[in-house]
Amino acid sequence: MSDLSLFARVRTGQPVTSGEARLAQMWRAFELLKASPAAMAGLAIIAVLVLVAMLAPVLAPYGPYAQELANQLRPPSAAHWLGTDEFGRDVLSRIVYGTRYTLYIVLLVAVIAAPIGLLVGASSGYLGGWIDTLFMRVTDIALAFPRLILALAFVTAFGPGLNNAIIAIALTGWPPYVRIARAEALTIRKSDYIAAIELMGASRLRIILLHVIPLCLPSLFVRLTLDMAGVILIAAGLGFLGLGAQPPAAEWGVMLSSGKEYMLSAWWVATFPGLAIFFVCMGFNLLGDGLRDILDPRQES
Repeated sequence: MSDLSLFARVRTGQPVTSGEARLAQMWRAFELLKASPAAMAGLAIIAVLVLVAMLAPVLAPYGPYAQELANQLRPPSAAHWLGTDEFGRDVLSRIVYGTRYTLYIVLLVAVIAAPIGLLVGASSGYLGGWIDTLFMRVTDIALAFPRLILALAFVTAFGPGLNNAIIAIALTGWPPYVRIARAEALTIRKSDYIAAIELMGASRLRIILLHVIPLCLPSLFVRLTLDMAGVILIAAGLGFLGLGAQPPAAEWGVMLSSGKEYMLSAWWVATFPGLAIFFVCMGFNLLGDGLRDILDPRQES
């Protein structure tokens, strides 16, 4: 069966399999995404980030830790397109390798924080009662503290280091996902779909894991995409303060920290890592806005 006949059947209301329906929905979402220039720009930025991280050894003209003390603080030139830092290291090469740290941080925080928030929020919304009250009060307490301040407290307790910073950021990032998953679960539990599953004798755990959580994923994925910019900024902030990745790591926050000493004499050392953070954060925000518009139930079909 061709894709054309599949989408024609979906549009005319003819019966399709669940797999065909998912394929049609994915294609429709991609079509809506293509209609948003801002979302496509964000997707392009993130795609470039991933490609640069994968091809870092090929794209970087020098090693990220190769020092040339004779070329300290050299301005941008044909030999070093973005200049060199205080140890004569190529700034462009360090930014290129810094994409790997950024993706590592983003992926680990997402893997840790999102499932916790999803499970807690879906359980709270579906079960209700004292469980809902307990979970939401704990969530409210966590949300009462500024995220960066709470991350600073955790990483201070754990000790400086990239992995400890990631754990600290993840421990402060789950509450918003709880709110979103709970709101979705409160609506889902009243549906005829869930009522039918309950009549069939499915356990609460099975309903939460196999039926409630999957229906919460679209909204949570949008929030996750929008949240990645904040994760990158917090990670860079911890690196800047010396609590995240440690020198000589080619991490953008660490590069900003070392470059702040030379803002007047060698502006390129801190400026280009800052621009890299700016563009990547903008990419995640643009993509998240586009996904939110697509998944908005009020979106016109």
